[in-house]
Amino acid sequence: METLHWLVPLILVALAFDFLNGFHDAANSIATVVGTRVLAPRVAVLWAAFFDMIGPLLFGTHVARTIGKGIVDIHLVTPELILAALVGAIIWNLFTWFYGIPSSSSHALVGGLVGAAVTIHGTSSLVWWGLGKTVLFIFLSPLVGFLLGSLMFVLCAWIVRRKTPFRVDTIFRRLQLVSAALYAIGHGTNDAQKTMGIIFMLLVSGGHLAATAPVPLWVILLCSVAMAAGTASGGWRIVRTMATKLTRLKPFGGFCAESSAAMALYGASLFGIPVSTTHTITGAITGVGNTLRRSSVRWGLASNIVWAWIFTIPASALLAAGVRFALRVWLGH
Repeated sequence: METLHWLVPLILVALAFDFLNGFHDAANSIATVVGTRVLAPRVAVLWAAFFDMIGPLLFGTHVARTIGKGIVDIHLVTPELILAALVGAIIWNLFTWFYGIPSSSSHALVGGLVGAAVTIHGTSSLVWWGLGKTVLFIFLSPLVGFLLGSLMFVLCAWIVRRKTPFRVDTIFRRLQLVSAALYAIGHGTNDAQKTMGIIFMLLVSGGHLAATAPVPLWVILLCSVAMAAGTASGGWRIVRTMATKLTRLKPFGGFCAESSAAMALYGASLFGIPVSTTHTITGAITGVGNTLRRSSVRWGLASNIVWAWIFTIPASALLAAGVRFALRVWLGH
């Protein structure tokens, strides 16, 4: 595969992954605001899509550079590697969407990169510091979301302790529109940058961009729009799992979950850490539900979700490896 010949098609495949990322992860942005019935589902996805689109313009491109340079040695990147990684991640996303499993699109992409790189160049092609940081936050991001959600719930409960339940509900129905917007900005900021990183890898490996150059504005804009379009389409199977099956929240709890998850995502984005927005919001929702009443959380479902998180990187790596071998056969190498 010659890089220039495959550049435009691969960028289109990357944007297709970005669209599917938004579609798959729409539940992350709207789960609580739909579950609390503050917004109707269709209105909620449009609300989230708008703020998803502006998110990547606000917090720089630190995550994009981590994906572009911190998972696989950028000097070993080939069009074949990128295509196998993207297709492997897309297959895993479609599989988990079909079964309503809120897995991580981010980690599916990382797994795809790892699987494709190892089958082509071996383990020496991996950038272990970046990969280790990503794997570490598989466990840390839901924990951070859980702790921040719990603390936010306790803090807000103390602030409104003298108000009537009706007044609290009225206030937080309005505030939840703000927290949903803040979370969608965080989602767009962190998740859209992963596709920016892929396109950055393609441009650098093909000699069209220096490794030290900033991510081009046209790449940022394309990825922002693709992510927003996917979110606007809404992955309803996963929305139902996140909005109503994990725990039941009122606007007060929804605000606490969204705002705490948003804070976690902003911090991760500023430090260039490609965390899973799925892990973060699930942890925050569980933390709020557990603080309210431990029995309100469906822990059996939560454990199934955790198993999906654990399997995402190895499963998408295996899929990407399979795609790479299929490409080898198809291209006659």
